[in-house]
Amino acid sequence: MKIFEAAREFVRRDARLVERRLFATVFEGADPGGVVDALRGYQNADGGFGHGLEPDKRCPDSTGLDVETAFDILLAAGVHDDDLVRRACDWLQSVATEDGAVALASPAIEGYPRAVHMAEWTYVPGLNPTAGLVGRLQTMGVEHPWRDQAAAWCADALAKGFPDDAHAMHESLEYLEHTSEPDVAAVREWLPKLAHYRADAADPEYGVTPLHFAPTPDSFWRQLFTDDQIEGHLDRLIADQQEDGGWAITWEPPGVAATLEYRGIVTVAALRTLKAYGRL
Repeated sequence: MKIFEAAREFVRRDARLVERRLFATVFEGADPGGVVDALRGYQNADGGFGHGLEPDKRCPDSTGLDVETAFDILLAAGVHDDDLVRRACDWLQSVATEDGAVALASPAIEGYPRAVHMAEWTYVPGLNPTAGLVGRLQTMGVEHPWRDQAAAWCADALAKGFPDDAHAMHESLEYLEHTSEPDVAAVREWLPKLAHYRADAADPEYGVTPLHFAPTPDSFWRQLFTDDQIEGHLDRLIADQQEDGGWAITWEPPGVAATLEYRGIVTVAALRTLKAYGRL
């Protein structure tokens, strides 16, 4: 079975509703309003998102990580809902530090199943996820007082230097692409110094790859990588499709359901990247 058809069967069989609605929107021309409707089930009364929208913690409480996941889904679907996003921004403002920074999660996750890596470090406000949230809001064209305050905090933080982790760097680049004249050469020079950056497509370990930084050919940060680097990672992405049609993950979610949910996320993401680069 071909790449797309096998992946479609995996999504239809094993992915959760929100990824099925996203798949239908991106690949079958379905109304993107269905994606928004699915997301509403994850939005709390406080305006934030929770309920395991990002599956590595099963906590119903709102977290910055779940808000970011909601924004990613909206961007992938090419849809915007003013009320949904504004309420999420209001929640971010309510939990931010005095300077506007937010954390990935909070101790509320400790009362629920969670992946081992979802620990105390995720309670510390930082560039991950603050910069990524600001960048996503800028991409969506959303204005909000919290966005402006957080953007100023990101500028101050990055003026002190780039982060040393690839995840935080990925978040920072989401923000930096919307600034005036980002220093592409400095970013390129810094990439090899990052923890969890997987430059070698042959490396089977977990990591952030060039395709995460440049998921489409017109991504701003595509200029960081050579054609050979991108093509090598695309070849690897194709080779990593599993016999059941989906893509595997290289970490341990908190359970079987969470594993399938995350596989649905990465499978739709893989198809989007392969389509964007003309590999389907």
